[in-house]
Amino acid sequence: MTTHTLCQPRTRTITYGIIGCGMMGQEHLRNIALLPGTAIGTIFEPDAGMRARAARIAQKARFADSIEDLLGDEDLDCLLIASPNFRHVEQLQAIAARRPLPVLVEKPLFTSPEDLAAVDALAATYPAPVWVAMEYRYMPPVARMLQMAEAATGGIRMLTIREHRFPFLQKVGDWNRFNRFTGGTFVEKCCHFFDLMRLAIGSDPVRVMAMGGQALNHLDETHLDEVPDIFDHGYVTVEFANGVRAMLELCMFAEGARYQEEITAIGPKGKIEALVPGPTRFWPRELGQPPVAQVVVSPRHPKGPQVHEIPVDPALLDAGDHNGSTFYQHQRFLELVRGERAAPEVSVEDGKWAVRMGLAAQQSMTERRMVELDAVAV
Repeated sequence: MTTHTLCQPRTRTITYGIIGCGMMGQEHLRNIALLPGTAIGTIFEPDAGMRARAARIAQKARFADSIEDLLGDEDLDCLLIASPNFRHVEQLQAIAARRPLPVLVEKPLFTSPEDLAAVDALAATYPAPVWVAMEYRYMPPVARMLQMAEAATGGIRMLTIREHRFPFLQKVGDWNRFNRFTGGTFVEKCCHFFDLMRLAIGSDPVRVMAMGGQALNHLDETHLDEVPDIFDHGYVTVEFANGVRAMLELCMFAEGARYQEEITAIGPKGKIEALVPGPTRFWPRELGQPPVAQVVVSPRHPKGPQVHEIPVDPALLDAGDHNGSTFYQHQRFLELVRGERAAPEVSVEDGKWAVRMGLAAQQSMTERRMVELDAVAV
């Protein structure tokens, strides 16, 4: 996997406009700074505290008072949207109306079935590329697993994704504590995993069965005079059109785990696993060095697991919480902006499917029944 130290500068600097510089927006800023031939032109971030933090990272950036003000910067080549989930669609609409530049928009693309008509209209009429940010595709161990899966399994028949992690972190205005702002945990957090399922399996889902709820997290908190309603655990099973079945296991009160994500694919030839550590900054220093990501191949014949360590450049681990993936995603997005790539790797349609699967999971949990995907708004 190429690291930032091996990147060569391009002939022209690509200048970003940034919408939203909270926790994830600042991770994007740190990773863009590692890429040669890039600059941060203008940032729109309404929260004073987040503006101050962003200014320490992007010291040459101008801060805009509105999206309209940001779009007035004629030097911008592309845009990043890293605002709260429920703002994404309205901000894409504002950009489309004023200045439709290439956009990298954070997941989830939208949060409610009521957004679908607007998303479809954008997909049909937006004249520039829209890339939905799905960082987990670009984690080095996950990318390696996806490359090796066909040979290791002989064709995936079962896929399991387990995430055992820390609770939701605090964000500006505590918007991530409520379903109405996030779309629900299985939209907000897990659209990444549903995207991985479709990518690895190469088929679209047809039905979802799920169980989950809020067992521990945030029940002793009050925000906006309300107790948070965000789920903290669950199981989701998905059946795909090609007959393959997949499962997601999420627990958001399991930060003591050595690996945060464990992804397993199995087929007639054997099994392959990706083991991904959580954010380096959360690893207790008294335990020594943080774990190194692994890909493990376990053939049926002859038996004998083969362990491949997948180290990630420490500079990339320090730049964010996603095992280096934000950097590699921006590498590819920049290729698109520079005209070196024909289309986004993660399309609006991909982003739409991931949210629909999350919405189906939330519906299955709350209604205690199987949900057919063709019954979820398309």
